[in-house]
Amino acid sequence: MKQNFTVRQGALDGVEAFLSVARHRNFRKAAAELKVTPSAMSQAIRTLEARIGAALFIRTTRSVGLTEAGERFLSRAGPAFEELVAASEVARDLGQRPTGLLRLSVPPSVVPILLEPLIASFCQAYPEIELEIVASGELVDLAAEGFDAGIRPGEFVAADMIAVRLTPPLPFVVVGSPDYLRQRNVPQRIEDLRSHACLRMRRSNGSIAPWPFVDGNKSVEAIVSGPLIAHDYPTLLGAAMQGAGLAQVPQPLASVPVADGRLQEVLRSFAVTLPGLFLYYPGKRQVLPKLRAFIDHVRHRGDAEARA
Repeated sequence: MKQNFTVRQGALDGVEAFLSVARHRNFRKAAAELKVTPSAMSQAIRTLEARIGAALFIRTTRSVGLTEAGERFLSRAGPAFEELVAASEVARDLGQRPTGLLRLSVPPSVVPILLEPLIASFCQAYPEIELEIVASGELVDLAAEGFDAGIRPGEFVAADMIAVRLTPPLPFVVVGSPDYLRQRNVPQRIEDLRSHACLRMRRSNGSIAPWPFVDGNKSVEAIVSGPLIAHDYPTLLGAAMQGAGLAQVPQPLASVPVADGRLQEVLRSFAVTLPGLFLYYPGKRQVLPKLRAFIDHVRHRGDAEARA
């Protein structure tokens, strides 16, 4: 049967005073070390002894010694108090400079778009931070799963999260290989997709995502079909480059293969622009320096690319 344990209020009061007196074997020296009066030190020890229910010191006019209870208390309380002090120093260190383990939950498609270009530079700039990237399409509970933050497209960030924009809005483009498009008519209208092999994405909730477009001032969601269903954009993009069909992916993901001719964009006039990528984390809590360093690093790189 599971037991519930609680720390009584004030259970640690007087422990530091006890340890100081035990170390110096002198109330006045202990009081001077802790910058309190000797009478306050004596009162703290009396209160601790009363709470424990046993005398901890043998006091005479000439010396101070430990009782058996005091010796046993010292053997357990001393190391425990040192651990508490060390724990406080570690926590304070994490709150004052970029250090520690930074865990990010990201969808697989974000890795090549945003993270791969800056992982090396971030690790070099902040050698005391351990960066852990968990690529998954699942929308995880950050606190329950032990993540510092997540990165997701803006439309998937919950309203109760603090969201920091990492990229400008992203065009969502349809691409196909030159070989594939030579074998079929290049689609000119959204309706033309009915006669094409469209590579589709399965969402984390199990549904297959329709393809979003804009037709004038109207938003359109096209229900498409094709030979492949994947759970991430890089897989769809790779299949499109091999001629399996058309894929709809974030434009930055396709920019290199489009530029070198491995892919061609189609239906450009109907391309929809999505909100972009955001880093998000639970609201109403301080951003630790390790997370602030990551946010600033991403933004600095984005600003440098914009100037270039």
